[in-house]
This record gives sequence, structure tokens and C-alpha cells, in this order.
Amino acid sequence: MTIESTTPEPDAPITGEEPLFEYETDYEVGQDNIEVLGFDIHNPVFFLSAGLVLLFSAATLIFPESSTQTLVAAKTWTLQSADWLFAITPIIVLLFALSLCVSPLGRIRLGGPDATPDFKIHSWIAMLFACGVGIGFMFYGAAEPLAYYTDWYGTPLGVEPGTPAAERLAFSATIFHWGLFPWAIYATVGLSLGFFAHNKGLPLSIRSTFYPILGERIWGWPGHIIDLFAVVSTIFGLATTIGIGATQAASGLAYLFGFEPNPGLQIGLIAAMTGLAVLSVLRGLDGGVKLLSNINMGLAFALLMFVIIAGPTIAIFTGIGQNFLSYVGDTPSLTGWIGRTDILWFHDWTIFYWAWWISWSPFVGMFIARISRGRTVRQYFAVVLLAPFTICVIWFSAFGKTALAQHQSGTGELAGDMTSASLVLFEMLAGMPFPEITSAVAIMLLVIFIVTSADSGALVVDTITSGGKTDSPVGQRVFWATALGLTASALLYGGGTDVLQSLQAGTITAALPFTVILLVCCLSLYMGMRDDQKQMNAETVDKAAEPAGS
Repeated sequence: MTIESTTPEPDAPITGEEPLFEYETDYEVGQDNIEVLGFDIHNPVFFLSAGLVLLFSAATLIFPESSTQTLVAAKTWTLQSADWLFAITPIIVLLFALSLCVSPLGRIRLGGPDATPDFKIHSWIAMLFACGVGIGFMFYGAAEPLAYYTDWYGTPLGVEPGTPAAERLAFSATIFHWGLFPWAIYATVGLSLGFFAHNKGLPLSIRSTFYPILGERIWGWPGHIIDLFAVVSTIFGLATTIGIGATQAASGLAYLFGFEPNPGLQIGLIAAMTGLAVLSVLRGLDGGVKLLSNINMGLAFALLMFVIIAGPTIAIFTGIGQNFLSYVGDTPSLTGWIGRTDILWFHDWTIFYWAWWISWSPFVGMFIARISRGRTVRQYFAVVLLAPFTICVIWFSAFGKTALAQHQSGTGELAGDMTSASLVLFEMLAGMPFPEITSAVAIMLLVIFIVTSADSGALVVDTITSGGKTDSPVGQRVFWATALGLTASALLYGGGTDVLQSLQAGTITAALPFTVILLVCCLSLYMGMRDDQKQMNAETVDKAAEPAGS
């Protein structure tokens, strides 16, 4: 993920010009901040956020079994009480996004009517792909379709494994999880942050999106609580991603060099990659994240093209269209939550994904907000929804079809039962030319994705905990990069042999409060945009009523 071109110089306004119809507020960015040990931090958001994260990490490392049991119990309660809330939230958010596109509000431009885009369209689209989906694509690209087809962790809608119907649903369910719904969540949070920062002159913080509802109270405890939940949700979402990436990287190294992966290796990798993330932070955005992101984008594209060419090329190309049509046809059934016969699969996969995307939304949303100034709402949603969705269909069709072809042919590492999701990618590459080279490239991709995610995530969390400042001391980002690595290590250590269970439990539990915040955010965004549109219409009428030559 790269945001190097969008971070203002110190003391520069986030919008680049005076916002149109700016809210009348006396609040100044950073006015509640205090300086401690060279830090410039918001009081009390920083202290509450840091205290909760460090307390959780310490308790989990000291009492791993008790902490994991507590997390799993919290996850169980959340699923029993609020699975319906997780289920309906992406649907509501996607419909809300589409309604904004077709309504007159779709003509509103981020930054005001005269704002021009900061990036050309191809650069804008390229940066969207670098905002964090890379680790998930690497981990689940081949594993998720194969898991659904073989009944490794249940099958979608209870379909019989190994059948044509199972193959169809394997891809439609995977695209369902990674396609329009997550990007609708990201885009809506990003639009909210971008609109209230670029158009209303408010700090780039989650609390700002609630100004139409709370007014000046966003600077008090209601705003503190909103930002606190945003930080905790983001930390757990990022820690889950880092943990999953480290698990796969450890499995890849163990697979290549012939030894058994273990939690010690996984935590050691996280420590090493956290160190690289800190180095990336110290080098600055241009010398750190920018360089790494450019390398990763090239490597990811090269690996995708290799799989398409060396894999079942015709099946991949025909599968792209077939999988899209299957996704359209199966989505209504996959969105339901009442009376399902596959409730365990639904909770372990769909609800986990929805919680994961919601927990990631402050992180990805703030990134999207920074790079999207100058776009109309209609342009914004058209690209932020459709471009990643297109890549999603192509990526999962390529990796998934290749994995299924190897499994169905009964040859190679994937001929038998699926034993570990983290190994599927490397087992698939072992059945293709140059396995050592491609596996090494895959591990390198994972490492760089983790480093850039930790670096960029630390920047976003630091922005929230510094009261919306974009020029805070670099030491604060180092602190949050370290905290991310510590939280991911704690989740892995506490999870023991069932790492995914621990990561899921942390994500689902932390995402519940922010799910409510997300839904209210939609209402607040609509209110703000509606008022903005009314003001613009009134100004147009006033100008039209002025006598000629006045």
C-alpha cells in the first residue's frame, strides 16, 4: 500500500484549498494533543488505545490458554447474538453506495466543484490494489476454492463436495467474499472520511464523519469513543492479516526446506518483519512504502501471469466468465442467514470475512480518502467498486482453477485431501514449472505485503491517535508498527495449534462495535451530503437571480 503522494507537507491543509461550505467550528486540529517524550498525541485516545492493545498483548502472552478461551467465548456470544447484524451490514452498505451513485448526490465532487484529481486514473486504480488485499489474495487465492470444493471446512449451502455444483459454488462463494461487498464497506468509509475532510475541513479522523449527528460533541467523549473503537478494530484486523501472512510464509519456508512449521517460527517471522516495517517507517514514505509497493505490484502481476500461462490457460479464461455468472446467480442464496443448513460454514467463513472487512475499513478507508480528492461520488464508487472486483474475479479464477485442476487430475501435492490452507499455494506451485523460484517469489510477496501493511497501518492508526494530524513525529508510527507486531504475535501464541481460530475470534469480537459505527456513519454521510447539495443548489439559485452586470 502506498500513500506517499497524498500526505501533505507539515502544516499544510489536507484539502489543498479552502473547503466548500466548511462547517463553522472553533476546533483546531491537535488542540487536545499533549507532548510526551517527543510524542504529539491526542489525549485521551492515544492512551486508551495503547493501553488496551498492550494490556491484551501482555495478558495473552502471560496467560495464553485463558486469553484464547476468553476470546473464543466472546466470539461464540457474538455469533449467537449478532450474526444477523454482520450478515445484513454489507448488504445495507452496498445498497447505500449504489443509491448514492444513481442519486443527484452522485454529482458531488470530493474537494468541491472546482477540485481536480490528484492522480491520473491509472495511478489511482493501481494504488487501490496496493491497499491491503495482497496478503489475502496470496493466502486464499488457491486455498479457498479448493477448500469449498473438497469440504475441508464445510461447503457453501451444504452442497455435496466434489460435484459440479460444488465447483460452481466454490468460485461464486469465494468471489462473494472478496468482491463487491468488502469494497462497498471500504469505499463508504473512505467516502465519509474524504467528504468531511476535503469538503468540510474537518480532521481526517473517524469522529469527523459523525459531525451532522453529534455536532460539536464529536470533540468530546462521544468522539473519543468512536476513535477508540476505530483504532482497536483496525489493530485487530491488521494483526489478523499479519498473522495469516506470517503463517503462510512460515509454511512456505518449512515446505521448501523440509522442516515442520511451528509457532516459534511464525512469531520470529513477525518480529523480523516488524523490524523491517520500523525500518520502512524510518526511511519515510518515498524510501519505504513507495519502493516496496512498486516492487510488490510488479511481482504480483508476474506471478498472476505465470499461473495463467503455466496453468490450465483455457480453463482459466473460460472460467472467468463462468465464475462471474455463477457469482451473480448464487449471491441471493449466499446472502441469506435465516434457516441455513450450513450455519457452521456460514459463521467460520462468511461472518469472519464480514468482520475482517469491517475491522479493516478505517485503515483502507483512510487510504482511499487520501488519494481520491477531485473525483465525483459517481466516479469514485464506479472505480473503487468495479476495478478491485474485476481483479478479484481474474485472480481467484486463475489460482483456484489451477488448484482444482491439479486436485481433480489426481497428480501432485494437491491430489489428496487438503490438510492446511497455508500450504495450498506452495503445493500448487510444486506442480508447475520452476517451483523453487515461484515459491521464493511468493514468500517475498508475503513478506513485503506484511511490511507495507504494518507500515501503512501504523501511519493510519497514528493519524487517528494524534487527533487527525498528518505530520506527527515518526516515533509514534514506530510505536504503532511495533504494537501491531506484538498483537499479531500474541494472537498466534495464544492460538496454539489452531491459529485461524484465534485470529477469527479476535477479529469478530473487535469488529462488533465498529459494525454499529459503520451503519450510523452511512446515515451521517447522507445527512452531510444532502446538506451540501442543498447549499450548492441554493447558491446556484441565488446567482441565477442576480441582475445581469451586478
